[in-house]
Amino acid sequence: MSEQRPVSKAAPRSWSRAIAEVIAAFAIVMAAKGALAEPFYVPSGSMEPTLLIGDALLATKYPYGYGTASLPINIALPESGRIFGKLPARGDVVVFRWPGDTSQAWVKRVVGLPGDHVQMRHGHLFINGEAVGLRPDGYGDAEDGEGHLTPAARFIETLPGGRTHTIFKLRTHGVLDNTPDVLVPDGKLFVLGDNRDNSADSRVPVADGGVGLLPVDDLVGRVDTIVGSWDIAVKRKPVWTWLSGLRLARTFSTVQ
Repeated sequence: MSEQRPVSKAAPRSWSRAIAEVIAAFAIVMAAKGALAEPFYVPSGSMEPTLLIGDALLATKYPYGYGTASLPINIALPESGRIFGKLPARGDVVVFRWPGDTSQAWVKRVVGLPGDHVQMRHGHLFINGEAVGLRPDGYGDAEDGEGHLTPAARFIETLPGGRTHTIFKLRTHGVLDNTPDVLVPDGKLFVLGDNRDNSADSRVPVADGGVGLLPVDDLVGRVDTIVGSWDIAVKRKPVWTWLSGLRLARTFSTVQ
């Protein structure tokens, strides 16, 4: 009599286990991105010199609580407020969903909180009727999306509360250097780019391609760290030289 071999069931179990492990790993990654931090890439020069084109950022999510904008994938859900919600501090650099198209993530600096009066006068920022601190800091180079450089005047800006950061001014008389006095309402923020003549921010309405007054519910997180950076200017050079574009000094640097 021939001996019948039992049919092995190990293979189906191993496949199902492998699939379960992949799903579990994906769920853990998505949960971490949704609850802790999420990476983003800087494609424009609107936040120069603080953030450069080619910077890879880490946006920390828990400082402002959680809402639909905090989800690691863009899903069209109705806004329902924020859990553990907290307002940014004046001067925080934040990632948010652009009100004009929530599939896009933008980054700017918060300068006005609910109840603040914000105005630009001749390129100088005024908050609640008082000019913020501003002093010259030499010159730098502003980079565009093709890697071309433009000379820019540098200034150190000091916000109420003492937080300082560097801004660029490309022109003496920029088109956004004078704006009406705006009272920031509840649930909104006034944000600016540090490259003041190259930023469509709260000075520009959403209908014209800007941010307008940013809804707090659109916040994704606070930018604390640059995890890496690559200078896009080297893309015009031979491929074998592209590694030279790595900005190692910016790796794991903090954002002021």
